[in-house]
Amino acid sequence: MATALVAGEFTSEELVQAHLDRIEVIDPLVHGYLHVDAEGALAAARAVDADRAADEPLPPMAGVPVAVKDVACTAGIPTTAGSAMLEGWVPPYDATVVARLREARMPILGKTNMDEFAMGSSTEHSAYGPTHNPWDLTRTPGGSGGGSAAVVAAYLAPWAIGSDTGGSIRQPAALTGTVGAKPTYGGVSRYGIIALASSLDQIGPCTRTVTDAALLHAVIGGHDPMDSTSIEGPVPPVVGAASTRDLTGTRVGVVRQLSGDGFQPGVRARFDEAVQCLRDLGADVREVSCPHFEVAMAAYYLILPSEASSNLARYDAMRYGSRQGPEGIAAPSAEQVMGASRDAGFGDEVKRRIILGTYALSSGYYDAYYGQAQKVRTLIAQDFAGAFEEVDVLVSPTAPTTAFGLGENEEDPVAMYLNDIATIPANLAGVPGLSVPVGQADEDGLPVGLQVLAPATQDDRMYAVSAAVEAALTQAWGGPLLDRAPALNQREELT
Repeated sequence: MATALVAGEFTSEELVQAHLDRIEVIDPLVHGYLHVDAEGALAAARAVDADRAADEPLPPMAGVPVAVKDVACTAGIPTTAGSAMLEGWVPPYDATVVARLREARMPILGKTNMDEFAMGSSTEHSAYGPTHNPWDLTRTPGGSGGGSAAVVAAYLAPWAIGSDTGGSIRQPAALTGTVGAKPTYGGVSRYGIIALASSLDQIGPCTRTVTDAALLHAVIGGHDPMDSTSIEGPVPPVVGAASTRDLTGTRVGVVRQLSGDGFQPGVRARFDEAVQCLRDLGADVREVSCPHFEVAMAAYYLILPSEASSNLARYDAMRYGSRQGPEGIAAPSAEQVMGASRDAGFGDEVKRRIILGTYALSSGYYDAYYGQAQKVRTLIAQDFAGAFEEVDVLVSPTAPTTAFGLGENEEDPVAMYLNDIATIPANLAGVPGLSVPVGQADEDGLPVGLQVLAPATQDDRMYAVSAAVEAALTQAWGGPLLDRAPALNQREELT
C-alpha cells in the first residue's frame, strides 16, 4: 500500500475510505472496533495527499491507515480499555506509540475491542460485547487483543497496535491466522498505555505478514524518556531481518515443556511440520529443556493479579473512573460510593483478579504467594538464559488449541488461563516473541501459529526465523494463509 501510494495508484483518502466502507459492512459481524474515527482518519489522509502533491518529504508509511487497541490513550478519540469504568472518556493526550504513528503520518481508523483492562484470552470480557473470529463467527479471536487481530484478519485495517501482558498479541494472532509480535520488554514505550501489570505489559504490532510487523515495530519502537522502563538504544534491525530466507547455521531450540501433552493434535501436527521446515531451511534444530516453564502459569497468575490490584486501585470514582451512587442511600459515604462504582464499573473477570491479587499481597500471605512467584520468575529467566547459551532462538506452538467457541470456557476460568501457557514465560522474562501462521488444524480447518522466542534486545533474530518460515510455507501454499480462509476474509482491491 505504501508503495502504491508513492506511485500514485491511489490516494490515502481513497485507501482510508475503502477501509471505512468495508468496516461499515463487515464489522457489525466481527465487532472488532469499539470506535471508528472516520472524520479524523480522512482528515489525516487528506493532509498526507496534499503534502505528497506538493512534493513535501513524507515518512515511508505515510498515508497507510492503522487501528489501535483501546488500551492506548488517543487524544480526541474515546479510550475505554474495554471497561464500563472508562465509558465515554476522551484522553487529553496521546500515548507515545500513538504519537509516533501520527508522526509517521499514518491515519488512525479507530480503537479496537479488547478484554476489559486486557484481562482475558478471548475478548469475551469486554464491557461492550465480544469480538468474533473472522474464520468462524461462532468462535473467539483470542484475547485480550482479539479486536486488533480480528480487524487485520478481516481486512478492516492493514495492520494494528496490540498489547501483550501474557500473550495478548501472539495468542490472537495464532487464532486468526495473522502475525503478532511482542518486542523485548522496554523496546516500545508504555507511556500512555492503560496499565494492567506494569512489569509484564508490552506494546507491539498485529499484521498480516512478518515484514509488516517489522515495519510497524520500527515506527513505534525506540527509547522514550517518558517511560522509566524504556531501553536506551536504537530499535534492533528488525526490518532487514524480515527479509531472511536462509537459516543455515541458525540454532533453533524446541522447548520440551511446550510441545508435549495438552496440545491439540492438529496444533501439534502443524508445529512438527514447521520444525521440519526449519530443518529444510538449514537450521540446526535440537530439543531444549526449560524446566521451570511448567510452573510459569502459576507464578504469572499471582504476579499479574497483584500488579493489577495495585494499578486498578486508582479507579475509585474519586480520582478516576465513572461514579455510581449506591441505591437507597440518600447521603452515601465516600466508601459506599467507591464500592458501588467499582461494583458497577468492573466486570466479573476484573473483580476476580483484583480479589486474587489483593489476597496475594495481604499481610501474612505476601511472602508465601507473591514473594514465591517472583522467585519462580527469576528461575524462568535463568531457564531462558541457559537455553540461549545453546541456541539462537526457541520455538513452540503459540497456543495449545485453535480458536475455541464463544462461551466455551465461561464457567472455567482456569481453562481460559491455560490458553496462554506457551506465551506467558516470555512476559515473565521480558524476552521478545512472535507468532507466525503455519497452517490449519486437520480437525477444524482453523489457523495454527508457531511461536519464535529470542534473547532480550535480539528481536531481529525472531523476525529472521519467522520470515524464513513464512516465505517457505507461503510458497508451498501458493499464497498467504488468509487467502484460504472463508469468504469474509478474502482479499479485495482497496481502490
